[in-house]
Amino acid sequence: MVRAVREAAADDFGRAKRGHGSASVSWYAFALEYLEARWGQVAAKTRNETNDALCSITRAMLRKTRGRPNDELLRRALRNWAFVVPRPDVRTAPAEVRLALDWVARVSRPLDDLLDPAVMRSVLQALRLKQDGTIAAAETQRRKRMTLVNAVRYAIEQGQLRADPLANVSWRITETTKQVDPRVVVNPVQARNLLWAVSYVGGFERARGRRLVGLFAGMYYAGLRPAEVVAVTLPDCDLSAEGWGSVVLHATRPFVGKKWTDSGRTHDLRGLKSRPPGDTRTVPLPPELVSLWRESADTFGTAGDGRLFFNEKGGIVGSTTYDRAWHEARELALPPDLRASPLAVRPYDLRHSALSTWLNAGVDPTEVAERAGNSVEVLMTRYAKCLYGRQALANKRIDVLLNEYG
Repeated sequence: MVRAVREAAADDFGRAKRGHGSASVSWYAFALEYLEARWGQVAAKTRNETNDALCSITRAMLRKTRGRPNDELLRRALRNWAFVVPRPDVRTAPAEVRLALDWVARVSRPLDDLLDPAVMRSVLQALRLKQDGTIAAAETQRRKRMTLVNAVRYAIEQGQLRADPLANVSWRITETTKQVDPRVVVNPVQARNLLWAVSYVGGFERARGRRLVGLFAGMYYAGLRPAEVVAVTLPDCDLSAEGWGSVVLHATRPFVGKKWTDSGRTHDLRGLKSRPPGDTRTVPLPPELVSLWRESADTFGTAGDGRLFFNEKGGIVGSTTYDRAWHEARELALPPDLRASPLAVRPYDLRHSALSTWLNAGVDPTEVAERAGNSVEVLMTRYAKCLYGRQALANKRIDVLLNEYG
């Protein structure tokens, strides 16, 4: 398969040389080569992000000529057929995809065009935008720009670029808000009502919702990320009969899609976010969560590998499964005005609610950050708007100080 990818890239490389002269390979042919070299070195999620960035850069590196396919077709052809390893046999692609990729190979600018500041700026501008033309989140912009930086470095290493085209181009990431919207945060009563409603989703016998109560409770009571809670195994838990328990986290199961994983499965197996491989994080579990997790294990058992939460076939709970159940639970638990609001509109908002609750309870930010797997800086930046009552408390303290000198 690798040989087939190389032959396909070589074909595109040859077409590019014939279209633009022999001095410089086209950006598109180079991007195919770069992706193959990069693929085996990165995780499945990074492969997905690299593919997305290369699609954006490639569309910005197309010369303006007649016959351009529409943007939706271009993206589908590049994302699903061009920038994937092993590269699918293009001969099996729909006719419009084959024509689109052949057009891209013909009209792609030479790689050397990146040395033109005007061209480089147009590429960087493309990395700022989402598909609908609005500004992408700052983190998305950074990830895409890093793909461009890595590709440029590879081109220089391979002798395909004589200089760094980014060196003399001044460019700033367009910052977007990083703070959590306080309107998404649920209070403890609302959280309990939502968890209760989850148990009614899908009926009692099938237990589609009941299987997920503990999963959502892990996000709220322990502040776990979705990819963390779906990977929790019973042997890693201390579910004491009384008092607080704990769970030792050491793995995540992020959803990335079959085309990006080496296993061909939809979920990757990774370590903890922003931690060295093999590192662990111990998270205390309040008694209410311990009880829910014990009940889940007693009722449904565990998956073959010990996972506490699993679907009806024993597989990993997919994001579409728990997203759908969550939206059904919101319809059951919330009155019309709150259903139309941003309140807990996503399962991830349960984690936001957990961290906000801990901070407002006066828990030291260092301890909150440790439990959540964040840095204190990130924690305080993202949850600054959710610290209810802190302004009034500060005003009171200032008044006391001023009155001492009154």
